[in-house]
Amino acid sequence: MKYIEYINKLIQEEVLKQKNLIVYGQNIAAGSCLGGLTKNLQVEENGKIINSTNSENSLCGFGFGMMIGGMPSIFFMKQLDFLLLGIDHLTNTYNIIRNSEYATKSSFTIMPITVDKGYEGPQSSLNNFGDFCSISRTTGYTITNKMDAEKIIQNKLVSPGFRIITVSQRLFKEELIEPDNLFYTNNDLTVFQYDDGEMVTIVCFNFSFPQGYGLSKDLKKNKIHSSLFNVNSPVETNWSKIIESVLKTKKLIVIDDSKSKNLACDSLISKITNQCKLNKIIILKREISAEWLNPNSDEMIIDYKKIISQLS
Repeated sequence: MKYIEYINKLIQEEVLKQKNLIVYGQNIAAGSCLGGLTKNLQVEENGKIINSTNSENSLCGFGFGMMIGGMPSIFFMKQLDFLLLGIDHLTNTYNIIRNSEYATKSSFTIMPITVDKGYEGPQSSLNNFGDFCSISRTTGYTITNKMDAEKIIQNKLVSPGFRIITVSQRLFKEELIEPDNLFYTNNDLTVFQYDDGEMVTIVCFNFSFPQGYGLSKDLKKNKIHSSLFNVNSPVETNWSKIIESVLKTKKLIVIDDSKSKNLACDSLISKITNQCKLNKIIILKREISAEWLNPNSDEMIIDYKKIISQLS
């Protein structure tokens, strides 16, 4: 099954469980339905599906207004960069709500598509979810595989409070990654652990889990057993399980595919280097060139053989 097909299936199931739910966004029940993200949605009693205009500032305000009124809603957004148009509501409106009785009165979720499939120009350069969440310390989640999709959508899509959940357009047509095991996830669903080896710790950020997953498989073929983590939240979280692993392995690989100078992984690296004496640290991130705003393939390619030789 494809990544987008499975996420769509989970959304359909979760939306049908809710009463009085308003689901809205541009062409979410028409045309391609956001590339299949919102295909075949149906709502329960007193719910409504609205094909809206593309006025993102108004639509963000619409959702916060319903939240104050006790009406749960989900705003599906075509592109992550469009969220910039609602920045006033993400900062000012939400700041008023988060410090009031309305903070957990109802549920409001914004679910944008991160346009990272390449050759999109400036909008493809805004793949760094952390930049959006950090503006007002907004709770946010990325979805990268079968296990985190289930946990996050089933527990966070419609729950008290406000959050942003984003999916990767690059992964839409890719086969869904189905990890063999889930060793650990914290209560906030911000850190997931998929393998537990004692030779190296791999930590993935933003939408780099496919690269980290592939690396862990190649390492295992070369008898290098890794602990594999994915950080699904771009806002600083509880790193204790990751630090516990690094204290054992003494070797750290961090992968972050964010196209930004302000990386979510920097906070983790700072914490680890202050607490652990490492034998090896490899940081894999994008090289930001002068051409990064021009249409390009937007790929982050990792030389697995080179990393294996560095660890052998």
